[in-house]
Amino acid sequence: MSAIDLAVLRPRIDAAIEEQLRRAGEDLAELAPESADLLGPITALLRGGKRLRPLFLYLGYRAAGRPDSDAAVRLAAAMEFVQAAALIHDDVIDASDTRRGMPTTHRALEATHRARGWAGDAASFGVAGAILAGNLCLGWADQSYDECGLPDAELAGGRRTFDLMRAQLMAGQYLDVVSAVRPWAGLAAAERVATAERVITYKSAKYSIQHPLLIGARTGGVSRDSDGALTAYGLELGIAFQLRDDLLGVFGDPDVTGKPAGDDLREGKRTVLVAHTLAGLDPAGQAEIEGVLGDPGLTPDAVDRARELITASGAVELVEDEITRRADAAAAALHTAPIAQEARVALGELIATATARSS
Repeated sequence: MSAIDLAVLRPRIDAAIEEQLRRAGEDLAELAPESADLLGPITALLRGGKRLRPLFLYLGYRAAGRPDSDAAVRLAAAMEFVQAAALIHDDVIDASDTRRGMPTTHRALEATHRARGWAGDAASFGVAGAILAGNLCLGWADQSYDECGLPDAELAGGRRTFDLMRAQLMAGQYLDVVSAVRPWAGLAAAERVATAERVITYKSAKYSIQHPLLIGARTGGVSRDSDGALTAYGLELGIAFQLRDDLLGVFGDPDVTGKPAGDDLREGKRTVLVAHTLAGLDPAGQAEIEGVLGDPGLTPDAVDRARELITASGAVELVEDEITRRADAAAAALHTAPIAQEARVALGELIATATARSS
């Protein structure tokens, strides 16, 4: 058995992404020079990130006992184009100004419009361009998948999961949009938590870890027993991953996360953290939290006050406990999975990477 070195794998994924971007740029240049305006922000976005989704896809492939190959790495890179599309569209929906410390795609295109003195509304132009940029990324994800170099028969094994992942991602995003505007006043505390967990399951948990892992495993021809264990591992770790994200959305350091402090509060995200917070506060505290959710003009002082209330409610401890429980469940599922040992070791390393992070 030879170990899978994740530190070596990441640059290989980066190279596959760069190659796809090069090809995409050539295709766009043949269509119209103006399309370079879209490629710039997409490229900037794709040069950041932790590459977790492609790592999980590649390790799913290796879990089936398949050897390393550049084709498998190129397949894994397809996940980053899906992720880019999701982030670009998510930033439009949330009207976010920054992503990873840079202007979001719609803000970058808005600035392009202003700098060139074009007619019409710059903000509307930015939104329109970002929607198209996200759609381009989805097309490039398909191209990366179909042209990675693996045999068609193998690719067919993961294609259904790849398509399902994207459909569930969009459905989960819509659930997130609905949850931000649908009142929670009539829901019991347990119903609020369940509603928030349903959103993160489809918007993030399955898409971030479970589905990439299963796409790789099913492309590699994994056994039914292995498939079941990897399914459990992926869901548990995926939920833990998003719960950590929810904490970072309120308590994260902007210099590390690349987003303003308390952005989830400004965007009105009704997360598991918020559900537990409301359950742990008296009516006055609940009213304060409800008052800040969805306020785009939330000041730093108001964010600090919300953090105080969230901490005092006991919600942070509850979410941390849930992260630990989910991570332990993922480790238990991985321990029993009949998969290649080198993949098991690497997937074990990623439990900590996904849950003990600051960005």
